[in-house]
Formats: sequence, C-alpha cells, structure tokens
Amino acid sequence: MKIDPIHLLKEHDLKHTKQRVRVLEEIALDTAAISQPNLEKKLGKEIDRVTLYRILNTYEEKGILHRIMDMHGTANYAICSSSCTEDHHHDEHVHFNCTNCFKIYCLEVEAPRIKMPEGFIAKTVNSIAYGICNKCNAI
Repeated sequence: MKIDPIHLLKEHDLKHTKQRVRVLEEIALDTAAISQPNLEKKLGKEIDRVTLYRILNTYEEKGILHRIMDMHGTANYAICSSSCTEDHHHDEHVHFNCTNCFKIYCLEVEAPRIKMPEGFIAKTVNSIAYGICNKCNAI
C-alpha cells in the first residue's frame, strides 16, 4: 500500500518523528498485517520495544492502524482505511489468516452485520477467515 507517512501523521495531528515515520514505512511495505515482534526484528536497534509499543498504541488510537489478532493470540497491525478516525474505526472488513505462512490479509470484503441484543453496543466487529492464501496456494 502506498502511503505518505508524513502527510498521514500531519492529518492526525501527530509530530513526524523519525521513529514514527519509520514504523509506518515498514508496515506499508507488505500487503499483509505485521506483528509487533516482527516489526521489532525488522527495525532492529532503530526503535526500542517500549517506543514501538507506544507508537503502535498511538496509531491505533488515532485511527491510523487497526489491530487484528492472529490464531496464536498475537496482535498484528495494518494501515486503516482513510475513513477511520480517532472516534471510530471503519475497518470492519474480513481478515484472512493463512494457516500455512500465518500472514494476515485485509480483504475488501465487508464483515457481516450483526444485530446486537438490546443494551449491547459493539465498538468494532472482526471477521477472520482461515485457510491458504494465494501465494501459498501457488506453490
């Protein structure tokens, strides 16, 4: 996904520090979501664990990233749609978790609508499909 990290940070009223820009650049390199442990490996000593954790939390709060839990319970992060805001994420689409390579992909498929019982308020809906991705299937 092509993004302009500095423009994205300015849109969300965030300073464009070297670390913040670097995290967005790394996340945007792949079409799959990425976990914090994998980000740590890719960034090496550029950004310490605590700073990375804070950046990811800030991005999620501001509507820049959304979090997807993989089948092992690890949080993975993907760039939000442009309609996401600090008040509400609009990334209610289906995610695909490959059971072979374990990558998670955001699919352009709307998540099913769920009618909530009286008194319940859903803040987000997450639908995950499990199977073999197109790259693994081509092997």
